[in-house]
Amino acid sequence: MTTSLTGRSFNSVLDFSSEEIMTVLKTAMALRKGDAPFGAAPLANKTLAMIFQKPSLRTRVSFETGMTKLGGHAIYLAPTDISIGKRETTEDIALVLSRYVDVIMARVFGHDIVEDLATHATVPVINGLSDFEHPCQILADLQTVLERKGHLDGINACYIGDGNNVAHSLMFGAARMGMNMTIICPKGFEPKAEVTKQAAAIGAETGAKITITPELSATEGADMLYADVWASMGQESEAAERRKVFEPYRIDAETMKRADDDAVILHCLPAHYGDEIDYDTSRLPNAAIFDQAENRMHAQSALILHLLQ
Repeated sequence: MTTSLTGRSFNSVLDFSSEEIMTVLKTAMALRKGDAPFGAAPLANKTLAMIFQKPSLRTRVSFETGMTKLGGHAIYLAPTDISIGKRETTEDIALVLSRYVDVIMARVFGHDIVEDLATHATVPVINGLSDFEHPCQILADLQTVLERKGHLDGINACYIGDGNNVAHSLMFGAARMGMNMTIICPKGFEPKAEVTKQAAAIGAETGAKITITPELSATEGADMLYADVWASMGQESEAAERRKVFEPYRIDAETMKRADDDAVILHCLPAHYGDEIDYDTSRLPNAAIFDQAENRMHAQSALILHLLQ
């Protein structure tokens, strides 16, 4: 079956089927190898508008560089350029940008913003991050595991930390692709109940087991270990208190003793070494953190290629 993603938006991992996700991942891996599956300069005369409410290193550079490498152009719109919902309505911003550009990416706080953009825009909208999901990150994560392990189905993955937007998208992505995902977090910091319920239901169809537990022993035999910061952007005032609660929830030498010998170590960055992961562990041969960061560019470029083909 030919998969067509042309003209669609990507605001949640669940917007794509497992087959469609795999289509994007295969293109991303080809791009990383230096192949040109869509020919030379496939995004010539194409423009990406990048709306930012939050600062970024990887999101801005990966999207902008990816567009440039494929012959396109990206425009950075800072929080001072577009005050969403204040200076102009989200609807008007979406309608205006649709007259200028071919695709819109938004890195925002409220998930409702990317949903509103997608509702009103006449071009594809990509969720570059919201407080509810981080779907582009998970495309890069899946690509990295696929490159390291050769498959996704049946992988036993563990995420250690806060049940945040990354955890939500990881659960959805794992469920779609038949990966077993265990979210290990302190009580009171679990992912949203509706996410757990939805991911578990999808997993029941694909063979993926979705588990939520406070027990660190759940890393026993894990094929993948994933860490994220204990306090996300916008939670800085909670950082000191969260550090007390999350102190045991880290990837370190003890964690690695329980996991499989060649367990892939991932972190979506930025990392706070000594908190959720220690520096030495992050530099082990099976740590793929910087492959993962590079794959943001390849996965997002592949995504845009399919949305605009």
